[in-house]
Amino acid sequence: MENLKLKAFENNVKGKRIAIVGLGVSNIPLIDYLYNLMAKVTVFDEREEEKLDKEVVQKIREYRFELVTGKNALHFLRGFNIIFRSPSCLPTTLQLKSEQKRGAIVTSEIEMLMNTCPCKIIGVTGSDGKTTTTTLIYEILKKAGYHCHLGGNLGIPLFTKVKDFKEDDIVILELSSFQLMDMEVSPDISVITNISPNHLDKHKDYEEYINAKKNIFTFQDKTGKVVLNYDNDITRECSKEAEGKVVFFSSKTKLQDGVIYDDGYIKKCEDGIREHILQTKDIHLRGVHNYENICAAIAATSDLVDTQTQVAAIKEFKGVEHRLEFVRELDGVKWYNDSIGTSPSRTIAGLNSFDEKIVLIAGGYDKNLDYQPLARPILEKVSKLILMGKTAKKISDAVMEESKAEMGVIPMHKCYNLEQAVQRARRIAVPGEIVLFSPASASFDMFKNFAERGEKFKECVMNLK
Repeated sequence: MENLKLKAFENNVKGKRIAIVGLGVSNIPLIDYLYNLMAKVTVFDEREEEKLDKEVVQKIREYRFELVTGKNALHFLRGFNIIFRSPSCLPTTLQLKSEQKRGAIVTSEIEMLMNTCPCKIIGVTGSDGKTTTTTLIYEILKKAGYHCHLGGNLGIPLFTKVKDFKEDDIVILELSSFQLMDMEVSPDISVITNISPNHLDKHKDYEEYINAKKNIFTFQDKTGKVVLNYDNDITRECSKEAEGKVVFFSSKTKLQDGVIYDDGYIKKCEDGIREHILQTKDIHLRGVHNYENICAAIAATSDLVDTQTQVAAIKEFKGVEHRLEFVRELDGVKWYNDSIGTSPSRTIAGLNSFDEKIVLIAGGYDKNLDYQPLARPILEKVSKLILMGKTAKKISDAVMEESKAEMGVIPMHKCYNLEQAVQRARRIAVPGEIVLFSPASASFDMFKNFAERGEKFKECVMNLK
């Protein structure tokens, strides 16, 4: 069946002035796509040209598109019909708002996908756990025989592939606050794993961040479904704003309806009757936060997949790289890579996943977050603390402040880079302890992203003798 929404969009694009703002992963496939539609394209990027992918720049030149680079690039963003923004260029950017007021359509690769997709869409957002939850939903649906497409912050940009999607396919998207904040369409099934302070170096304030997350269900109608964390005050309150069906999950409350983790079991609850469907001892993932992710994935797929298939997929799932990833054991010490720990709440969840004493390596780029909530878990779970990066002082100050009541503090070590931190951990960790790399901070002071940081950590650990 012909995709009429996509056809209408493509007819509208032909011959129009189109701006691509930001040569990020999501926008690069648009270059070929818009060329084939004979659009008049200008590409903007605030990086200098020599820092851009040479092959992409060459293609832009071959297509005779205009390329505007440098820190003042957006000053030339004027007179366009449609603007595709990258997630890193917020819709509150002055030049975007000015063009929108003039009449331009400001959108994104992910929003156009959702507007033109012919099949069911499941979207996942949250401050923590969204990648694990999204991937687990994808694996459950694949196990059930669905033809699935993984996108958003995961997989590949999907908009330019949408012409090949069938009505019976399912699209699963991981969505960030930056992608959601100006979204005017919501997935058919939406999941919010939790909401806690994050990215406050980019968002105007916490309220803006929360409202961005809410967009994942705001535009649903009564046929929609939203899966919410009952234990999180903000997401629980979101249920009052939902138009469609609400399903809760919890690890702290024995719900009458929903999916819960309780006493070593994942349970489905209906009208107060609780069905034990899976023992956590039978799965690879560790930590209550991961059991919550499993509950969310079960709730999201419950209308599409039978329980037996869900359980089989969960038992096979070994987790996602850089998320409490076991690296190696050396002389009785186990090393774990949790580079995805880019906020205090993520690192707290990592710390709570282990019963053993922990040597924690933390610190990195400062997103203007409060580190006081991390101090108590560090004092309770960590034997030695190794700090680096711009947040090292904020973390150490928080721990020192929290420790005053106990008239004592754990040993703290300051290192200048990750290699030095790994070497220090090798010297001070004792058999039976865990070395956990969970920075509670972003990576941008030393690395391109958390994945590059995690790979470097694993490389350093594997080189230990």
